[in-house]
Amino acid sequence: MHSIEVTLAAGKIEGFCDERFRAVAAEFERNFRDRGEVGASVCVSVAGKTVVDLWGGMARRRDEVPWKRDTLSIVYSCTKGMVALCAHILESRGKLDIEAPVAEYWPEFAKNGKERATVRMMLDHSVGLPAFKTALRANGCVDWEYMTSMLANEEPFWVPGSRSGYHMLNFGWTVGEIVRRVSGKSLGAFFRDEVAKPLGADFFIGAPEDLEPRIAPISAYKPGPNESPSEFTQAVVTEPQSIAALSLLNTGNFDANSRACHAAEIGGAGGISNARALARIYGALACGGTLDGVKLVEKQQLVRMSEVSSATQRDATLLLPSRFSLGFMKSMDNRRRAFGDRDSAIFSAGAFGHVGAGGSVGFADVEEGLGFGYTMNRMGPGIMLNPRGQSLVDATYKSLGFSSNASGYWTR
Repeated sequence: MHSIEVTLAAGKIEGFCDERFRAVAAEFERNFRDRGEVGASVCVSVAGKTVVDLWGGMARRRDEVPWKRDTLSIVYSCTKGMVALCAHILESRGKLDIEAPVAEYWPEFAKNGKERATVRMMLDHSVGLPAFKTALRANGCVDWEYMTSMLANEEPFWVPGSRSGYHMLNFGWTVGEIVRRVSGKSLGAFFRDEVAKPLGADFFIGAPEDLEPRIAPISAYKPGPNESPSEFTQAVVTEPQSIAALSLLNTGNFDANSRACHAAEIGGAGGISNARALARIYGALACGGTLDGVKLVEKQQLVRMSEVSSATQRDATLLLPSRFSLGFMKSMDNRRRAFGDRDSAIFSAGAFGHVGAGGSVGFADVEEGLGFGYTMNRMGPGIMLNPRGQSLVDATYKSLGFSSNASGYWTR
């Protein structure tokens, strides 16, 4: 292992890197020098061993607070992967049947056109509730009972199972309520007790107040003057009743930087973590579901976690092609689209994980025993990975001997 210490224009990069993965360290540094990174962390584990653990830049640039080893940040939809993991843990233990009707666990949900919805449909974004048609009350997003009761009463945008559309925030309340009802614990408590605490991973769905000094605020991406808006952005701006607009704007005042949202268990986008925790959790999955004596799922469950469950040429929310397994993103290569946006997130064919808004990502590659995590506090362009996160993923696969991603997957 090589210790890394690089001085930047603001802050420095610290940590360590196995010689085999020096390309990851080089791209991490390049992100700061050439791609506008402010503060970030990246971590890679192979066969349960950490081979890259780097952090750097500024957590709070205005206050000149550096990004430290234990700095945390908002990871947005990377949280969805942890919520999905909770459901898979319950199924692996025989307490939940993902193929069962939602009504078996949440009877109040089975109405207004949702009577035949299944848990699978919640996990693969086809249940038809990507947004709320009904206007949400102010600060409703921090009230679990309110949000789940509103979802139970909503009419779906489509017949459940007939289409696929990314459930931006609502994924956390649909799948999360199933976890709560089956386990008897709140989503955040179940995740803490069964995943984060046993693995020693700093990932929180509902963060205690004493963590606030460690949390780096997230800053929004500001497009350049010559940058064309995506179809998703155009829909948000020009079609106020579109799924895109409602999913982003009718959220009950979700504010990723507020203490209220940090404390609430917002499973669709409210997780707080760092790269080390993401790599640790996904690394456990990559090692067959068990790491250092902590069993998350049986090996056979990993097949269900990695197989594609829904795929579409036009996601009803994101307005571009998307592919999902049961709660996780699969490799999505839109780089050569003739029309529309080209946002992508490219892994190997067997990998599964989740991107967060702005470009954070965590994933597992079981064939390689690979766990990967990247987090940051300055959002990048697009809906999927941007050049900062993808460059780190690419460097990791190249370090493992992979040669090309021209097929849409990293292959040897």
